[in-house]
Amino acid sequence: MSVIVDRRNLDFILFEFLDIERLLRQSRYGSYDRAALQAILDVAQEMAEKQFLTIAAEVDANEPRFVGGKVVMPVGTGEALKAYAEAGFFALPFDEDIGGLQAPWVVHTAVGGLFTCANTAVTNYAFLTIAAANLLRTFGSDQLKQQFLPAMLAGRWFGTMCLSEPQAGSSLADITTTASPGDDGVYRIRGSKMWISGGDQTISENIVHMLLAKIPGGPGGTKGISLFLVPKRRCQPDGSVGPHNNIALAGLNHKMGQRGTTNCLLNFGEDGECLGYLIGEPHRGLEYMFHMMNEARIGVGHAAVMSALGGYLYSAEYARTRAQGRPIGQKDPTKGQVPIIEHADIRRMLMAQKAAVEGAQSLCLYCAMLIDALVTEDNPDEAKAHAALLGLLTPVVKSWPAEHCLEANKWAIQVLGGYGYTRDYPVERLYRDNRLNHIHEGTFGIQGIDLLSRKIIGDRGEALDRLVHQVRNTVVEALREECLRDEAGRLTDALEALSSATQILLSCGSPELRLANATIYLDAFGHVVIGWMWLRQAIVASRKLAVGDTSGEDRLFYEGKIMACRYFARHELPLARARLALCGSLDTTCLEAPAGIFGG
Repeated sequence: MSVIVDRRNLDFILFEFLDIERLLRQSRYGSYDRAALQAILDVAQEMAEKQFLTIAAEVDANEPRFVGGKVVMPVGTGEALKAYAEAGFFALPFDEDIGGLQAPWVVHTAVGGLFTCANTAVTNYAFLTIAAANLLRTFGSDQLKQQFLPAMLAGRWFGTMCLSEPQAGSSLADITTTASPGDDGVYRIRGSKMWISGGDQTISENIVHMLLAKIPGGPGGTKGISLFLVPKRRCQPDGSVGPHNNIALAGLNHKMGQRGTTNCLLNFGEDGECLGYLIGEPHRGLEYMFHMMNEARIGVGHAAVMSALGGYLYSAEYARTRAQGRPIGQKDPTKGQVPIIEHADIRRMLMAQKAAVEGAQSLCLYCAMLIDALVTEDNPDEAKAHAALLGLLTPVVKSWPAEHCLEANKWAIQVLGGYGYTRDYPVERLYRDNRLNHIHEGTFGIQGIDLLSRKIIGDRGEALDRLVHQVRNTVVEALREECLRDEAGRLTDALEALSSATQILLSCGSPELRLANATIYLDAFGHVVIGWMWLRQAIVASRKLAVGDTSGEDRLFYEGKIMACRYFARHELPLARARLALCGSLDTTCLEAPAGIFGG
């Protein structure tokens, strides 16, 4: 069996849960059918297993080193990414008229997930490049697109995002990197950027940095931020690589996971002119960068799912084959031991993993499908509704998997017992890799502020009302399935608790008090959304079983969906109701805690 994908479940999500074949009837995706998508997934799976998975332990153990001002890294990283590029995966989601393959975004997401599960650290280079290229495609000038996109879509030049600075962190209003305009219309960049994943490496011919900086004399704070394309090596008019652009690697950060991805401190323009090209209009950089950040947030959430999926698949197989102990009440030492999957507590840990992983995976691919809906929707009102729903769910799809799929990795380690804590098995590495997703593209707290302040309060709950309406429609459908009435009732109760807490938070006159509850609210909100995803999956499964022509493994698969939905409704949704009750009480404990009580 594969330890990077459950193809039966992936097929279920794509073709049964999301009904992707409806999307393929759109003229934009007319070149694809089910067989073509299956073939793409087959190629991706084979490549991920043979060229990415096989070097995952190596790039983790031999992380990049800073030697003589340059990066030294395992050669396998470059070889894997070259194969990825030659297969066309950098170009997969881009329009044909710019050299792309014009596949649905949901297919690109599913394909990327296979590589991420196999080797997150190496896949990060491709993930960031595609996001940077998409940002350039959306907001860049025709000249910049002609110069930079072909090499990025071919996988010859990689991309990054440069936001944080040593003194600013998440507070982008405090960045100090400057971009001074020259007489030639090109800007001179000067400053330092920190935590730049893929910021330097020895793989690609060039690196295209998407960088936030302030033009001198512009507005203060975030309103004065502009976006610039800053190449590691200057680009000639014909698109060829020119001289170095005075970007210095000042050092590497060594993180607990995803060690094969370089993470850099970069100095721009300290030893000469560093040229940067304005993307879009001045002082709109943060607005533009959110395009890349939101794409990356969905991608990071999906990466968290895939790291957890790897742990779940490995621990489930281990539990089937590891013999230990005997059934309760069986004391005869001459009787053979049983596989540990026969022990109820092992099944509890596997069920917790299944509920988190398959629930969050369905949400990630649902959000990717919303991106496709935005591209193909002709009705402006419908497109606006899709955009609002995607915006509402983005902080959830980033944060819920980062928290709860990490918890799934914990259970995977525990299933292996003492072996799970050793580097002889991959589950401890998957946990370390996944732990970084909690901070990538905004912490849990940042996502809570985004959900409550920007998304819900920003439109006074309008997008939330539409979401609640969709959830209620799902509940109505579930009530027609006798086996799902209890689960439908439990989701209804959680939805009522969410609506009540939201109204109290919206009415709260103190922004400080409201935001003191934002992270708890986000976590509970995510539980309700995942509960919705599970009820929708269970409805599909129930209807398949009702047809009566399922048998064997197929029948067991659908029964497993209903069982996991039951588990989530009974074990997880009550936690959401408790958290929402806390939010509704407008508790002030943490807000009022004096700073002096912490740390002795």
